[in-house]
Amino acid sequence: MTTLSSARLSDQVAEKIRQLIHDQQLQPGDRIPSERHLAELLAVSRVPIREALRSLNSQGLLVTRRGGGTYVQESELMNWPAQSIAPLGELISQDPLYRYDVLEARHALEACTVWHAAQRATETDKNHIRRCFDIMVRHQQNQDAELSARADAQFHLAIAQASHNVVLLQIMNGLFQLVFSTVKENRRAMFEFDNAREVELLTRQHESLMDAILNGEADQARDQIALHLDHVQTKLRLSEENNAREQRLSRFNSHLSQS
Repeated sequence: MTTLSSARLSDQVAEKIRQLIHDQQLQPGDRIPSERHLAELLAVSRVPIREALRSLNSQGLLVTRRGGGTYVQESELMNWPAQSIAPLGELISQDPLYRYDVLEARHALEACTVWHAAQRATETDKNHIRRCFDIMVRHQQNQDAELSARADAQFHLAIAQASHNVVLLQIMNGLFQLVFSTVKENRRAMFEFDNAREVELLTRQHESLMDAILNGEADQARDQIALHLDHVQTKLRLSEENNAREQRLSRFNSHLSQS
């Protein structure tokens, strides 16, 4: 019982430290308050503080230097995947078919992140995933395509954070802008013909994925992400076929009018 209570307390402390970083607008490379200061500030002992810091370190949000304090993760470390992936953004803008390569990469990466998240997610992680899901649903209800797409990408990034695998998280962080841009375009294509039904279906898919993670069902989570990404790919193919058919019809009508 003591261990469970301690675990719950450390999750609460981790959430408060996240909020502290946000409220104080700390940037990568900034040092956070010491353990002693945090213990005084949050009115808890140093044990849950250490546990919370260890959790946030494993998620890639913080880095602790022996004898040198704890810092918001360094920008150079956080940005190396983004720098190496940046040229892909130009390729995708020139040829939208590259988005299928992004989907394949997401299949490989997210099969791992969701599986580990289902096994390792703390209460803090689960609350963060729930919040991201609720934000996504709210933006969808408001029919805000830009914010819905960003919230969608944030939802998947929150799951990567819950995997507690720093390498996977760093890669997903680097992919974020690329994933966001392709999610936005994917959603536009998918909602072109049956917006309300497609929004409802995507919401159910995301909710099923979230439930599997929250319930610790690793294999089910992996099945759900595969189902979701396969559905996205199928809908994109259908959208392209419909657009090609419309273009052929337009050319045919133009030819008739000129003859």
